[in-house]
Amino acid sequence: MPSAIVVGGGIAGLVMARDLVLGGFEVTLLEASDHLGGKIALHTVAGLVLDAGAESFATRHDTVAHLARQLGLGSDIARPNPQGAWLQTAEGRAYPLPRTGILGIPGTPLAADVIEVVGFWAALRGQLDELMLGFVGSKERSLGRLVRRRMGRRVLEQLVAPVTLGIHSRHPDELDVDVVAPGLRAAMLDTGSLAHAVRELRDAAPAGTAVSGIVGGMFELVEALARDLERFGVTVRLESPVTAVEASFVTLLDGQLLEADQVVLAAPLATTGQPDRTPAIVLATLVVDAPELDGAPRGTGVLVARGSSDAPFRAKALTHATAKWDWLAERATPHRHVLRLSYDGAAAARVSDAQLRGQALHDAGELLGIALVEVSVVAFARVEWSAPSSRPEPIDGVTLIGEGVAGTGLAAVIAQVRVASGGLLEEVEA
Repeated sequence: MPSAIVVGGGIAGLVMARDLVLGGFEVTLLEASDHLGGKIALHTVAGLVLDAGAESFATRHDTVAHLARQLGLGSDIARPNPQGAWLQTAEGRAYPLPRTGILGIPGTPLAADVIEVVGFWAALRGQLDELMLGFVGSKERSLGRLVRRRMGRRVLEQLVAPVTLGIHSRHPDELDVDVVAPGLRAAMLDTGSLAHAVRELRDAAPAGTAVSGIVGGMFELVEALARDLERFGVTVRLESPVTAVEASFVTLLDGQLLEADQVVLAAPLATTGQPDRTPAIVLATLVVDAPELDGAPRGTGVLVARGSSDAPFRAKALTHATAKWDWLAERATPHRHVLRLSYDGAAAARVSDAQLRGQALHDAGELLGIALVEVSVVAFARVEWSAPSSRPEPIDGVTLIGEGVAGTGLAAVIAQVRVASGGLLEEVEA
């Protein structure tokens, strides 16, 4: 049997290990921490088991749903409340997110719900996209530059940026359009405009149906993958940081060398120096008893446009989780609600848990349009996440996978892993 070492026990490493063992490899998976899953994690808050990281996945191309079905979780795929999310503008006004779009890019710039958010003149500037030739901006790889060129700055900052910051924790200028919106540039060339391309790809689907989740939380994927690795005989070694990799061996932090026919790097290598402990994202979770939230006043949550604020920091987005997921609402007691607020890590990391809790309660009330009081808080939790991995340098003979290669989002990561594992299996067959 050919052998393989997979470095990293996040979702990319787990999927790669499963694909390789099913393809006939003898697989060892090395994970630096004491648990599997990486950024797909859980925590228990007020007796509720909740996602501590990603709580949904993009449904485009069926990538994640296909994996879920392979793992026996097909019947547990959950659709969110179709009511959709809201958007708070830089001026502090809140509106339902326009319903026909991709990553906030409007399919109809002069639609009433777009004008409500960006104003008539900015919407008219967006409509100029229809008068441009399809090739204008088609070579732009940055999502931000593409939207700015076709539809203008205000559409970019007031619609697209809040969505990408909420989903990918990055400004559109930092995102590769082909990674976060595959096929969009090609569709723009075919249809002659960015708006037409959005409508073609979105097919006028209402807000909320572009993502799905898993009953019980996204960590169910990790647990199902771990069960399969055990069943198929993968050797999983936790607390095994790797400091160096080559085409046929890896070096562990303790100096031990492990050899294999194939080496796959799915996580950053361990370092002996002091790591940067400034998180990119801080997630504040509030569980509150608040009957006034039973009607989901702002749908499934609120995305926030960047703008001036007197507060030292403010939430970038809020997810009303019990309004978004029926399965979670059923597990919570009556009138109990789960609110997830995300913050810029550089600012939020400097404050205490008590300060973050107070700010989260204030922001939740402001974003939901309802005054929430301290006595309503049942429990609070804080989770800090590092920045998405930067693209690793190529290493001869080593297969690179994961967020640094594929970009953010489960769908992108799993799709890239499936291509990479297929290539390795073809090499063995040849």
